[in-house]
Amino acid sequence: MSTLLNSVPNLGNPSPDGRGKGCGLSVNVPNSQSLSLHKGFSRVLASTQITISPKDSVMPIPNWRFGKNDSRNRENRLNHAFYHMEYVVGKGYKPDVVQATQLLYDMCKSNKMTKSIRVMEMMVGSGIIPDAASYTFLVNHLCKRGNVGHAMQLVEKMEDYGYPTSIVTYNSLIRGFCMQGNLNQCLQFVERLMQKGHEPNAFTYSSLLEAAYKERGADEAIKLLDEIIAKGGKPNVVSYNVLLTGLCKEGRIEEAICLFRDLPLRGFTPNTVSYNILIRNLCYDGLWEEANKLLAEMNGEDCSPSMVTYNIIINSLAIHGKTQQALEVLEEMLRGPFKPTAASFNPIIARLCKEGKLDLIVKCLDLMIYHRCNPSEGTYNAITLLCEEGRVQETFSIIHSLGSKQNSSIHDFYNNVITSLCRKGNTYSAFLLLYEMTKYGFTPDSYTYSSLIRGLCMEGMLDEAMKILCIMEETDHKPDIVNYNALLLGFCKSQRTDLSLEVFEMMIEKGYMPNETTYSIIVEGLAHEEEMGLAAEVLKELQMRNVLSQNTVERLVMRYDLEELPI
Repeated sequence: MSTLLNSVPNLGNPSPDGRGKGCGLSVNVPNSQSLSLHKGFSRVLASTQITISPKDSVMPIPNWRFGKNDSRNRENRLNHAFYHMEYVVGKGYKPDVVQATQLLYDMCKSNKMTKSIRVMEMMVGSGIIPDAASYTFLVNHLCKRGNVGHAMQLVEKMEDYGYPTSIVTYNSLIRGFCMQGNLNQCLQFVERLMQKGHEPNAFTYSSLLEAAYKERGADEAIKLLDEIIAKGGKPNVVSYNVLLTGLCKEGRIEEAICLFRDLPLRGFTPNTVSYNILIRNLCYDGLWEEANKLLAEMNGEDCSPSMVTYNIIINSLAIHGKTQQALEVLEEMLRGPFKPTAASFNPIIARLCKEGKLDLIVKCLDLMIYHRCNPSEGTYNAITLLCEEGRVQETFSIIHSLGSKQNSSIHDFYNNVITSLCRKGNTYSAFLLLYEMTKYGFTPDSYTYSSLIRGLCMEGMLDEAMKILCIMEETDHKPDIVNYNALLLGFCKSQRTDLSLEVFEMMIEKGYMPNETTYSIIVEGLAHEEEMGLAAEVLKELQMRNVLSQNTVERLVMRYDLEELPI
């Protein structure tokens, strides 16, 4: 590993495309067998605050919310705003607080959690104290992504600044703990909250009950609910809906129906969600008569069929090959008050593609466009089921027709389709379509190749992902640092950090300049393989060589509880 660290090039003046002259340093990749050091390091709690003396001027951030509405352009504008904010703060100015807060929200919504945390750090570092809502929003998104440790630290920050933490914020943490599958830890955390004077609410109970049935089964969840009630807790119908879901997932539909019928005796009226849970399972089991009886009961003001109800019925009919009935339900929904989404059309399109009914596929897509329903990733993946039937040209023709009706350029549209397929593990179809696209003038770019690399890695085809770089070089499309980083990340996510180190060696030998993302990926790859000691050693050395920013070091230390790093 020391040779890896010795290969760190001088990052003082990196070239724009990530390439530079070969540094002439050799990298000896350690055997994966040697990546084992002692574990069990103590937790390091670190402050995210950076002390910068702000100037009086407030500098605005370029508006990233206006412009072309395709995903690629939106992402580029969002990244541009982020880097501009970094520049402003780096010069000692304060960013506009309203814009900075909105940037935080939009980064979270785009699942750019690392940059979201960095925005929060820059706000604090420039002298802006974000409001409690900003902290809570970020805490919630961190917990949804499984990063509960960092979320807890943000809550501590929130309290340090004098904001009383509400049960809403704590419920986000509880939900995060439950997602990690440790019910005992959840229950202990709730006990500590009660000792601090916080009363659990129905949302708290629902999270605990969901964790209980996932970890220990529906019977244990029912037992836990009885204990909650015995201690004075007040669940609501949502809590019982969790139990209905647990019973249905275990195939105990009759018991679920009995509990459903008993709800009025327990003081609760079933809601639309209660009905949807049962109707979904009855339909998927082909029990149409029983499902229709429940559907007929949904005629009250507080309990009427929702768009979710229609989508459940459409999906189940399509799965069972009843496409005509599914289309009839779809048409009924379109006559009602609901605005359809791609989720309403996709199951029918998928079934028609499996059956090879091209005319009906086109009609369904035309109906979709007529109702101003934009295609989704699921739509593209549904259409490519035609590829499995050997009808690649027809698939491309339909995709091309959809692209001509979009606001974005056909190049961006093709890239979005390829990315969507790769993200859903449909990389083979992505390659088939890509071949057809190139016949009609589409030239793959760095973004296209990175999508293919990520898709191949996700499907475990690591050798094939490596060959993408060779193909790029053979076609005079030189790989850039983004492509190498995609390959590194794919190998690390596949628990093959040893291979990622080989790729790192190849990068250096070919004169490509690693960037901060490159080094972060390697550290995180070691951490994901539970080589915490080695990850800490590498991170400490990279910190000393000033190739990682202080904020990146702090983020990695806190996320993976790395030991003995002066942050």
